[in-house]
Parts: sequence; structure tokens; C-alpha cells
Amino acid sequence: MLGVCGSIAAYKAAILVRLLRKAEAEVKVVMTDSAKTFISPLTLSTLSLNPVISEFQDDSGKWNNHVEYGLWADIMLIAPATATTMAKMAGGIADNLLNAIYLSAKCPVAIAPAMDLDMFQHPSTLEVAQKLSKFGNIIIEAETGELASGLIGKGRMAEPENIITYLESFFMERGRLKGKHILITAGPTFEAIDPVRFVGNYSSGKMGLEIANAARDEGALVKIILGPTSLGVSALKGFEVINVVTAEEMYNACEANFDHQDIIVLAAAVADYTPTEPGTQKIKKSTDTFNLSMTKTIDIAETLGAKKQNQLLIGFALETENEIENAQAKLKKKNFDFIVLNSLREEGAGFLHDTNKITIIKPDNNIKEFELKSKAEAAKDIINEITELLS
Repeated sequence: MLGVCGSIAAYKAAILVRLLRKAEAEVKVVMTDSAKTFISPLTLSTLSLNPVISEFQDDSGKWNNHVEYGLWADIMLIAPATATTMAKMAGGIADNLLNAIYLSAKCPVAIAPAMDLDMFQHPSTLEVAQKLSKFGNIIIEAETGELASGLIGKGRMAEPENIITYLESFFMERGRLKGKHILITAGPTFEAIDPVRFVGNYSSGKMGLEIANAARDEGALVKIILGPTSLGVSALKGFEVINVVTAEEMYNACEANFDHQDIIVLAAAVADYTPTEPGTQKIKKSTDTFNLSMTKTIDIAETLGAKKQNQLLIGFALETENEIENAQAKLKKKNFDFIVLNSLREEGAGFLHDTNKITIIKPDNNIKEFELKSKAEAAKDIINEITELLS
């Protein structure tokens, strides 16, 4: 729930809403009347994909129930927060919809002040901020810089990007995996035939990346071992990335990091075989046929499964036939705590898709099927299963 007050910094609310939406938050906006003189409700409604509210009753006579809004939100963010609104919050004055929602909120409330430096440093403002902090509200510190008055000092509303970073950290601190170390493998491996050719597969690494994102959002300390993919750097935020190319490199990275992990998720599509003697020069097209001798790679999952102690080990199975039976055999052989089954026979599942349809199988023959959904949502299902096992 984003509360916007009457400050010149209200224009930043548009940037803030866009960033919140980009972070996959559902956003509803409540504005004070004075805020509407600085930024249009239509702008924030368009960006948030929800109607903006400002009155207890809208033009059609519908009642905007402040209690329901206060219960709906996971967090209420007031940005920008003016001296007037903060004083009303501290005094329990509910003469507008924003303050009524604040007084009804059961969720955490974050406040990003915005005002000129003298207002910000006035004893009454400082006292109000202290009082709001004692109530359990979160004060996102104002920043120092050039102000609308032309003066330079402290009072600028925190930049939207900094507010997003703060909120991400806040939710990670409250996450169900707070402090847990999780190692995730993702993407394909490329096994060299010669300096320009390789044996590989169609894995994009998206599923492993989304698991890393979901674990990070739950407060985990995430390390991802990533095979060669086209995923941009912007997709790899908030966790350590170890880039590898071959199955051997992925195995070595897993071995080096395994003992320090609480949870290991093996989502990578690792090559089962690698060329025995890759060419040191580009192989010329000189014969009608070409035979390639290959050697079995180290089975990363089986090796880690044999040495695990108190860790949770989660595996993946991509099957084209006898899916359940093959996945159950792999689950037992590799000592997984559960296995995530993908079937290439399911439309929209597996490689080269932004969606996935998974089945989670546990050692007690507990089989749980999920509907087709985005890989981000499927990752959350996997993380939910992990947190259940930990509890």
C-alpha cells in the first residue's frame, strides 16, 4: 500500500510504482488531496494497474473501506511523507483516507520523509519521527542533496531505487530461509569437441535462476553455479554467481562449496558424457562420416548424495517416458530429499519456455502435481516444499 502526500517529491512516486511492479509487487495507491496537485492519480493508476483512492467514498458512491486496505497490505509505504502527515500519524488523527488506513494497518509501515532542511531539523519534526519509531514504524532516512528551495542539506526523499533496496532487505530479514546457505546449479554444460564446437543441451538456466531469486527473497544466502547461458547480468542480483562451462568445472565448484551449505538444489542440465579427446584445432570436414568417442562424466548428484549429512539435497529429472518410475528410481539412487520432475511431453514445460509444469516426488511416495505456471511461480512452490522440510 503506497501512500503519497503533497510534496514536490511526489513525482518520484511514479518511478517508485514502476520499480515495485518490476519487482512483482502488487501495488495500491492512496493519495492525499494535496498530493494530487503534484502528480495525477491517472498516472499512478496506470502504472500500478489499480484504481487510485483518496476519499472514503468514490464518485459512484462505493465505500473505500480503510480497514480492508489496512489488512490487505504486506507493507504500507508512505513516500513521500510530509511533516503534516507524519504529525497526524503520530497524533492518531484520521481526517483523511491515508491516515485512516495507517491507523488500521496490521502490517509493517515504512515512512520516507520529504521536506526542506529546516523543516526536517525542526525539534517538532524530530520528536514526531522519534514517536513514530517508538510505535514500531520504519523510518527510511531522508537523503542529503539539493532541495526544491535551492538549499542543499538533508531532507530529500530517499531515491526510489534505494527504497526498493531497503524493502528487499527488510523482507529478506523476515524470510523463512533467513541465514540459510543454499547452493543452486543452473543452466547447461558445454563439452568441447574442438575449439569451436561442443556437445550441449537446450537448458536456459531460467528455472535455476528463479529458484535462486525465490530463495534470496526468503532471506537465504544464495550461491548459484551457472553454466553458459544468455541470461543478462541484470537477472543475477542478490547472490553470488560462479560461472562454469563444463561438467567437470561444475562438479569441482559443487565439491568446493558443498560442505558449507544447508540446502543444495541441482537444477542444472549436466552432460552425461564428454568427448574423450577433444581436438586442439578445428576439425575439418574431410570425411563423409565422423565418429566421436565419449566418456561418462562424474555424476554430481550421486556423488553429493553419498556424502551429504545434514544438508537437504533436491534434484531434478527431465523425462520423456515412464516419468514417475524413472524419477522415483533417480530419487532413491541419488539420495535426494525430493525430486522435481519435468516432462517434455507436457506442453509449455521444460527447456526454452518461461513456464513449467512440475511434479514433486518425495521418498515416502508422496507425489504432488502442480499446474502449468510461470517458472517464477514454480520456483516458489519448490521453495515452499523446502521450508516445509526444514520446519
